[in-house]
Amino acid sequence: MKVVVDCRYVRTDHHDGISRYTAGVVEALARLHPVTMLISDTRQLELLPPLPWAMASSPTSALEPLVAFQVNRLHPDVVFTPMQTMGTWGRRYKLVKTLHDLIYYRNRTPPRDLNPVIRLLWRLYHLAWWPQRLLLNRADVVATVSATTQELMRQHRLTDKPIVIVGNAPDAAPVPVPPPRRAPAGTTRELLYMGSFMPYKNVETLARAMQELPGYRLHLLSRISPEDRSRLEALAPADAMVVHDGTSEDDYRALLEAATALVTTSLDEGFGLPLVEAMALGTPVVVTDIPIFREIGGDAALYVPAKDASAVASAIRSLEDPSEWVARSTASRAQAAQFSWERSARTLLATLEELAGEHSR
Repeated sequence: MKVVVDCRYVRTDHHDGISRYTAGVVEALARLHPVTMLISDTRQLELLPPLPWAMASSPTSALEPLVAFQVNRLHPDVVFTPMQTMGTWGRRYKLVKTLHDLIYYRNRTPPRDLNPVIRLLWRLYHLAWWPQRLLLNRADVVATVSATTQELMRQHRLTDKPIVIVGNAPDAAPVPVPPPRRAPAGTTRELLYMGSFMPYKNVETLARAMQELPGYRLHLLSRISPEDRSRLEALAPADAMVVHDGTSEDDYRALLEAATALVTTSLDEGFGLPLVEAMALGTPVVVTDIPIFREIGGDAALYVPAKDASAVASAIRSLEDPSEWVARSTASRAQAAQFSWERSARTLLATLEELAGEHSR
C-alpha cells in the first residue's frame, strides 16, 4: 500500500493549527507504515519529519482543482489530506479529506493571513452548506478531529461518506512521566493565552477579567497586530498584560510549566489544542463552557460563561488554594493522556488500509 500525505499546508516559518496537525499525523503515521509527503515548498521540510517527499503545486494556486493529475504520477493507493479543499478531478486513488470545524459558518471573518482574493472566496464559500457538501462528497472518507464536530457534520448532513475521528494531540509527553506538580510559588501569578485574536476568540473577556485579578499577569503568546494589542491593553490594568507577539516552542513549554493556568474564553473551536498542550504538562485550564471544551477538558477543566469576566476571575482565584491547584493539575494530566498522535495515526491507518483494499480490488 502506497500512502501519500498532503503536507502542502505546513508553514515555512512556524506552525499554525493545520500545520501542526499535519506534522503530528504524518510523523506518527510514518512510524506505522511507509509514507510519502506531498509538499509545495522545500522550506516546509524544516517543520516536517525526515521522510520521502514529492513536489506539487501550492494548494492556493489556480492549479488546485487539477492537482490530482500531479498526484497520480506518484501512483498512490490512498491519499490523506488535512483539509477538505484538495482538488479531485481525474484522481486515480482513494482519498481521505479532513474537515476540522464549522467555525466559519457562525463566525464568517476569514483568517487574516490569506490574500484578499482567497478571503473573498472563503467568505462566499461559507454563506451556504452546499459547497462544503460538494467538496466532502468528492472524498471516499472524511476525517475530523473531534466527536463534537463529527456530530455537527451529521446534523447538517454535510457528507454521505463515512466520518472518522483522527484527533489532535500534544507533542509527546516526557518519559518517564514526571511526578505531580506543586502550585506555582511567587507573588505574581502567570496566566497564558495561546491563540489568534479573531472576534470569535473573545480575548476581550480575558482582558476585562484582569481588572479583578490584582497580582496576576496575562501573557498573550501569539503574533498580534498593533490594533489588536492597543484594543486589549486598553481593557486591562496597566502592566497586567505581557505581549509576546509570538514565542518559540521551548519558551512556550517553559511558560506553561510555570503558569497558574492556561485561559481561553473562545466562543467556538474545532478542537482546542492549547488545552491539551497545557494539561499534558499538568497546567490547569480555565475555559469557556462550550461542547468542544467539555469533550477535551473533561472533569479536569474549570468552565466559565463565555462573556462573564467576573466568573473568569473567580474561577482563576479558586486555583490560589494549593490543594485545588494540585488536584486540577493531576486531573489535567490524566485527561490529556487520552489524546496522542499514535492513537490518531492507528485510526487513520486502519481507514487507509480498508480503502487501499478497495482500491486494489
